[in-house]
Amino acid sequence: MALKDITPTGQKDTRSGFGDGIAEAARTNPNIVALTADLLGSMKLNQFIKENPDRFIQCGIAEANMISMAAGLTIGGKIPYTTTFANFSTGRVYDQIRQSVAYSGKNVKICASHAGLTLGEDGATHQILEDIGMMKMLPGMTVIVPCDYAQTKAATMAIADYKGPVYLRFGRPVWPIFTSNLPFEIGKAQVFSEGADVSIFACGHMVWKAIEAGIALEEKGISAEVINIHTIKPLDTEAVLKSISKTRCAVTVEEHNVLGGLGDSIAQVASRHQPIPIEYIGTNDTFGESGTPTQLLEKYGLTAPHIVAAAEKVIKRRG
Repeated sequence: MALKDITPTGQKDTRSGFGDGIAEAARTNPNIVALTADLLGSMKLNQFIKENPDRFIQCGIAEANMISMAAGLTIGGKIPYTTTFANFSTGRVYDQIRQSVAYSGKNVKICASHAGLTLGEDGATHQILEDIGMMKMLPGMTVIVPCDYAQTKAATMAIADYKGPVYLRFGRPVWPIFTSNLPFEIGKAQVFSEGADVSIFACGHMVWKAIEAGIALEEKGISAEVINIHTIKPLDTEAVLKSISKTRCAVTVEEHNVLGGLGDSIAQVASRHQPIPIEYIGTNDTFGESGTPTQLLEKYGLTAPHIVAAAEKVIKRRG
Protein backbone atom coordinates (compact mmCIF):
# COMPACT_ATOMS: atom_id res chain seq x y z
CA MET A 1 0.00 0.00 0.00
CA ALA A 2 1.33 3.46 -0.91
CA LEU A 3 0.87 6.04 1.81
CA LYS A 4 -0.14 8.72 -0.67
CA ASP A 5 -3.04 6.51 -1.75
CA ILE A 6 -4.55 6.41 1.76
CA THR A 7 -7.46 8.82 1.45
CA PRO A 8 -9.78 9.53 4.40
CA THR A 9 -13.41 8.64 3.75
CA GLY A 10 -14.57 11.30 6.19
CA GLN A 11 -13.98 12.53 9.71
CA LYS A 12 -15.56 11.43 12.97
CA ASP A 13 -14.63 11.08 16.63
CA THR A 14 -13.40 7.69 17.80
CA ARG A 15 -15.84 7.68 20.73
CA SER A 16 -18.67 7.56 18.19
CA GLY A 17 -17.05 4.42 16.83
CA PHE A 18 -17.39 2.95 20.29
CA GLY A 19 -21.04 3.99 20.56
CA ASP A 20 -21.92 2.51 17.18
CA GLY A 21 -19.86 -0.60 17.87
CA ILE A 22 -21.45 -1.51 21.18
CA ALA A 23 -24.93 -0.94 19.76
CA GLU A 24 -24.22 -3.24 16.82
CA ALA A 25 -22.52 -5.92 18.92
CA ALA A 26 -25.43 -5.99 21.36
CA ARG A 27 -27.90 -6.80 18.58
CA THR A 28 -26.43 -10.28 18.24
CA ASN A 29 -25.01 -10.81 21.73
CA PRO A 30 -27.64 -10.64 24.48
CA ASN A 31 -25.01 -10.86 27.23
CA ILE A 32 -23.53 -7.45 26.55
CA VAL A 33 -24.41 -4.87 29.20
CA ALA A 34 -23.26 -1.26 29.45
CA LEU A 35 -22.42 0.64 32.61
CA THR A 36 -21.55 4.31 32.84
CA ALA A 37 -20.45 6.74 35.52
CA ASP A 38 -22.84 9.58 34.68
CA LEU A 39 -21.47 10.04 31.13
CA LEU A 40 -23.89 8.27 28.78
CA GLY A 41 -23.97 11.19 26.34
CA SER A 42 -20.23 11.71 26.23
CA MET A 43 -19.72 7.96 25.77
CA LYS A 44 -22.25 7.85 22.88
CA LEU A 45 -24.46 5.23 24.54
CA ASN A 46 -27.79 6.70 23.43
CA GLN A 47 -28.50 4.17 20.67
CA PHE A 48 -27.51 1.23 22.87
CA ILE A 49 -29.83 2.43 25.64
CA LYS A 50 -32.67 3.06 23.17
CA GLU A 51 -32.45 -0.55 21.95
CA ASN A 52 -31.53 -2.16 25.28
CA PRO A 53 -32.90 -0.16 28.22
CA ASP A 54 -32.84 -3.25 30.42
CA ARG A 55 -29.14 -3.84 29.73
CA PHE A 56 -27.93 -0.43 30.85
CA ILE A 57 -26.81 0.54 34.37
CA GLN A 58 -26.34 4.17 35.35
CA CYS A 59 -23.82 4.04 38.20
CA GLY A 60 -23.58 7.75 38.82
CA ILE A 61 -20.29 9.41 39.72
CA ALA A 62 -19.07 6.26 41.46
CA GLU A 63 -16.44 4.75 39.21
CA ALA A 64 -15.06 2.33 41.80
CA ASN A 65 -18.51 0.88 42.34
CA MET A 66 -18.99 0.60 38.58
CA ILE A 67 -15.86 -1.55 38.18
CA SER A 68 -16.85 -3.75 41.11
CA MET A 69 -20.38 -4.17 39.75
CA ALA A 70 -18.98 -5.12 36.35
CA ALA A 71 -16.75 -7.77 37.92
CA GLY A 72 -19.79 -9.24 39.66
CA LEU A 73 -21.85 -9.26 36.48
CA THR A 74 -19.34 -11.52 34.74
CA ILE A 75 -20.05 -14.28 37.27
CA GLY A 76 -23.53 -14.58 35.78
CA GLY A 77 -22.17 -14.77 32.23
CA LYS A 78 -22.68 -11.12 31.31
CA ILE A 79 -20.14 -9.15 29.27
CA PRO A 80 -20.00 -5.74 30.94
CA TYR A 81 -18.62 -2.69 29.15
CA THR A 82 -17.73 0.02 31.67
CA THR A 83 -17.65 3.56 30.29
CA THR A 84 -16.19 6.85 31.47
CA PHE A 85 -13.27 9.14 30.69
CA ALA A 86 -9.87 7.46 30.54
CA ASN A 87 -8.60 9.28 33.61
CA PHE A 88 -11.52 7.99 35.70
CA SER A 89 -11.44 4.57 34.02
CA THR A 90 -7.92 3.91 35.29
CA GLY A 91 -6.36 6.37 37.72
CA ARG A 92 -9.41 6.70 39.94
CA VAL A 93 -10.19 2.97 40.09
CA TYR A 94 -6.86 1.20 39.71
CA ASP A 95 -7.25 -0.76 42.93
CA GLN A 96 -10.65 -2.12 41.90
CA ILE A 97 -9.36 -3.05 38.44
CA ARG A 98 -6.32 -4.81 39.87
CA GLN A 99 -8.10 -6.68 42.63
CA SER A 100 -11.58 -7.37 41.25
CA VAL A 101 -10.94 -7.63 37.51
CA ALA A 102 -7.32 -8.44 36.58
CA TYR A 103 -6.39 -10.67 39.50
CA SER A 104 -9.29 -13.03 38.85
CA GLY A 105 -9.31 -12.62 35.07
CA LYS A 106 -12.85 -11.26 34.93
CA ASN A 107 -14.34 -10.70 31.47
CA VAL A 108 -14.77 -6.94 31.92
CA LYS A 109 -14.30 -4.50 29.03
CA ILE A 110 -12.99 -1.19 30.36
CA CYS A 111 -13.86 1.36 27.67
CA ALA A 112 -12.15 4.70 28.12
CA SER A 113 -12.77 7.86 26.15
CA HIS A 114 -11.28 11.38 26.24
CA ALA A 115 -7.70 10.08 26.53
CA GLY A 116 -4.52 12.01 25.83
CA LEU A 117 -3.72 15.60 24.90
CA THR A 118 -6.45 15.78 22.26
CA LEU A 119 -9.01 16.05 25.04
CA GLY A 120 -7.93 19.66 24.73
CA GLU A 121 -9.45 22.41 26.82
CA ASP A 122 -10.38 20.14 29.76
CA GLY A 123 -6.73 20.33 30.80
CA ALA A 124 -4.20 18.31 32.74
CA THR A 125 -6.59 16.84 35.31
CA HIS A 126 -8.47 15.00 32.56
CA GLN A 127 -5.74 14.41 29.95
CA ILE A 128 -4.38 11.17 31.31
CA LEU A 129 -1.05 10.29 29.73
CA GLU A 130 -0.12 7.33 31.93
CA ASP A 131 -3.01 4.93 31.39
CA ILE A 132 -1.48 2.65 28.75
CA GLY A 133 1.45 1.95 31.05
CA MET A 134 -0.78 1.41 34.07
CA MET A 135 -3.02 -1.03 32.28
CA LYS A 136 -0.43 -3.01 30.32
CA MET A 137 1.41 -3.81 33.54
CA LEU A 138 -1.59 -5.68 34.91
CA PRO A 139 -1.18 -9.42 34.32
CA GLY A 140 -3.67 -10.74 31.78
CA MET A 141 -4.94 -7.30 30.71
CA THR A 142 -5.32 -6.74 26.98
CA VAL A 143 -4.72 -3.14 25.89
CA ILE A 144 -6.13 -1.78 22.61
CA VAL A 145 -5.71 1.75 21.20
CA PRO A 146 -7.53 2.03 17.84
CA CYS A 147 -6.65 4.78 15.37
CA ASP A 148 -9.94 6.06 13.91
CA TYR A 149 -13.73 5.78 14.03
CA ALA A 150 -13.90 2.63 11.90
CA GLN A 151 -11.23 0.78 13.84
CA THR A 152 -12.72 1.78 17.18
CA LYS A 153 -16.07 0.39 16.06
CA ALA A 154 -14.41 -2.85 14.91
CA ALA A 155 -12.45 -3.18 18.14
CA THR A 156 -15.53 -2.55 20.26
CA MET A 157 -17.28 -5.40 18.51
CA ALA A 158 -14.26 -7.72 18.57
CA ILE A 159 -13.71 -7.52 22.33
CA ALA A 160 -17.18 -8.97 22.96
CA ASP A 161 -15.89 -12.34 21.75
CA TYR A 162 -12.46 -11.95 23.36
CA LYS A 163 -12.25 -13.73 26.71
CA GLY A 164 -10.64 -11.84 29.56
CA PRO A 165 -10.23 -8.24 30.73
CA VAL A 166 -9.68 -5.57 28.08
CA TYR A 167 -8.73 -1.90 28.22
CA LEU A 168 -10.01 -0.04 25.14
CA ARG A 169 -8.71 3.53 24.79
CA PHE A 170 -10.16 6.17 22.44
CA GLY A 171 -10.84 9.90 22.27
CA ARG A 172 -13.02 12.93 21.72
CA PRO A 173 -11.74 14.91 18.69
CA VAL A 174 -13.04 14.53 15.17
CA TRP A 175 -10.33 12.65 13.28
CA PRO A 176 -9.78 11.30 9.74
CA ILE A 177 -11.36 7.90 8.97
CA PHE A 178 -8.97 5.75 6.92
CA THR A 179 -9.45 2.09 7.93
CA SER A 180 -13.05 1.54 6.81
CA ASN A 181 -12.19 -1.28 4.41
CA LEU A 182 -9.39 -2.86 6.42
CA PRO A 183 -9.67 -5.94 8.64
CA PHE A 184 -9.12 -5.70 12.38
CA GLU A 185 -7.70 -8.48 14.51
CA ILE A 186 -6.75 -8.15 18.17
CA GLY A 187 -3.00 -8.62 18.56
CA LYS A 188 -2.16 -8.22 14.86
CA ALA A 189 -0.36 -5.07 13.74
CA GLN A 190 -1.48 -3.24 10.62
CA VAL A 191 1.18 -2.36 8.05
CA PHE A 192 0.29 0.74 6.03
CA SER A 193 3.48 0.86 4.00
CA GLU A 194 6.57 -1.25 3.55
CA GLY A 195 9.85 0.60 3.77
CA ALA A 196 13.56 -0.01 4.00
CA ASP A 197 14.98 3.01 5.83
CA VAL A 198 13.02 3.44 9.08
CA SER A 199 10.17 1.77 10.96
CA ILE A 200 7.49 4.05 12.41
CA PHE A 201 5.29 2.40 15.03
CA ALA A 202 2.23 4.37 16.12
CA CYS A 203 -1.06 3.93 17.96
CA GLY A 204 -4.32 5.82 18.37
CA HIS A 205 -4.67 9.29 16.86
CA MET A 206 -0.96 9.32 16.13
CA VAL A 207 -1.28 6.73 13.36
CA TRP A 208 -2.65 9.39 11.03
CA LYS A 209 0.21 11.71 11.98
CA ALA A 210 2.63 8.86 11.23
CA ILE A 211 1.07 8.39 7.78
CA GLU A 212 1.44 12.13 7.10
CA ALA A 213 5.06 11.90 8.21
CA GLY A 214 5.66 8.85 6.02
CA ILE A 215 4.43 10.76 2.98
CA ALA A 216 6.72 13.68 3.81
CA LEU A 217 9.66 11.30 4.23
CA GLU A 218 8.95 9.69 0.86
CA GLU A 219 9.16 13.14 -0.72
CA LYS A 220 12.63 13.41 0.82
CA GLY A 221 13.63 10.04 -0.63
CA ILE A 222 13.35 8.19 2.68
CA SER A 223 11.47 4.89 2.65
CA ALA A 224 9.36 4.60 5.83
CA GLU A 225 7.55 1.51 7.06
CA VAL A 226 4.45 2.79 8.89
CA ILE A 227 2.84 0.29 11.24
CA ASN A 228 -0.29 0.68 13.36
CA ILE A 229 0.22 -1.06 16.71
CA HIS A 230 -3.42 -0.87 17.75
CA THR A 231 -2.94 -3.68 20.27
CA ILE A 232 -0.29 -2.65 22.77
CA LYS A 233 -0.71 -5.90 24.67
CA PRO A 234 -0.41 -8.63 23.51
CA LEU A 235 2.14 -6.97 21.24
CA ASP A 236 2.63 -8.32 17.74
CA THR A 237 6.32 -9.06 18.28
CA GLU A 238 6.56 -10.90 14.98
CA ALA A 239 5.57 -7.79 13.04
CA VAL A 240 7.89 -5.60 15.09
CA LEU A 241 10.90 -7.86 14.60
CA LYS A 242 10.20 -8.36 10.90
CA SER A 243 10.22 -4.61 10.40
CA ILE A 244 13.23 -3.61 12.50
CA SER A 245 15.37 -6.45 11.19
CA LYS A 246 14.98 -4.76 7.80
CA THR A 247 15.22 -1.06 8.70
CA ARG A 248 17.49 -1.39 11.76
CA CYS A 249 16.03 1.75 13.38
CA ALA A 250 12.64 2.93 14.60
CA VAL A 251 10.46 5.82 15.71
CA THR A 252 7.57 5.23 18.12
CA VAL A 253 4.63 7.64 18.21
CA GLU A 254 1.96 7.82 20.90
CA GLU A 255 -0.38 10.29 22.58
CA HIS A 256 0.98 9.17 25.95
CA ASN A 257 3.99 9.57 28.19
CA VAL A 258 7.10 8.08 26.58
CA LEU A 259 7.69 6.41 29.94
CA GLY A 260 5.72 3.18 30.04
CA GLY A 261 3.78 3.33 26.80
CA LEU A 262 4.08 1.95 23.27
CA GLY A 263 7.69 3.05 22.91
CA ASP A 264 8.76 1.10 25.96
CA SER A 265 7.04 -2.02 24.62
CA ILE A 266 8.84 -1.73 21.27
CA ALA A 267 12.17 -1.05 22.97
CA GLN A 268 11.79 -4.09 25.20
CA VAL A 269 11.28 -6.37 22.21
CA ALA A 270 14.18 -4.78 20.34
CA SER A 271 16.58 -4.99 23.28
CA ARG A 272 15.89 -8.70 23.66
CA HIS A 273 16.04 -9.72 20.02
CA GLN A 274 17.31 -6.97 17.69
CA PRO A 275 18.97 -4.00 19.43
CA ILE A 276 18.50 -0.84 17.35
CA PRO A 277 18.43 2.95 17.86
CA ILE A 278 14.94 4.24 18.67
CA GLU A 279 13.51 7.76 18.86
CA TYR A 280 10.38 8.37 20.92
CA ILE A 281 7.52 10.74 20.06
CA GLY A 282 5.18 11.34 23.00
CA THR A 283 4.93 13.51 26.08
CA ASN A 284 8.17 13.59 28.02
CA ASP A 285 7.46 12.95 31.72
CA THR A 286 4.99 15.80 31.96
CA PHE A 287 1.33 16.60 32.52
CA GLY A 288 -0.72 18.32 29.82
CA GLU A 289 -2.51 21.66 29.97
CA SER A 290 -5.53 23.45 28.54
CA GLY A 291 -5.58 24.33 24.84
CA THR A 292 -7.00 23.15 21.55
CA PRO A 293 -5.92 19.68 20.40
CA THR A 294 -3.91 21.20 17.56
CA GLN A 295 -2.13 23.63 19.86
CA LEU A 296 -1.26 20.92 22.35
CA LEU A 297 -0.01 18.42 19.79
CA GLU A 298 2.27 21.12 18.39
CA LYS A 299 3.56 22.27 21.78
CA TYR A 300 4.32 18.76 23.01
CA GLY A 301 5.90 17.62 19.75
CA LEU A 302 3.28 15.19 18.46
CA THR A 303 2.99 16.29 14.83
CA ALA A 304 4.09 14.98 11.44
CA PRO A 305 7.11 17.34 11.21
CA HIS A 306 8.30 16.14 14.62
CA ILE A 307 8.02 12.53 13.44
CA VAL A 308 9.95 13.38 10.26
CA ALA A 309 12.73 14.98 12.31
CA ALA A 310 12.87 11.96 14.63
CA ALA A 311 13.11 9.61 11.64
CA GLU A 312 15.97 11.57 10.12
CA LYS A 313 17.74 11.64 13.47
CA VAL A 314 17.41 7.92 14.12
CA ILE A 315 18.66 7.07 10.62
CA LYS A 316 21.79 9.11 11.34
CA ARG A 317 22.20 7.31 14.67
CA ARG A 318 22.02 3.99 12.90
CA GLY A 319 24.76 5.03 10.52
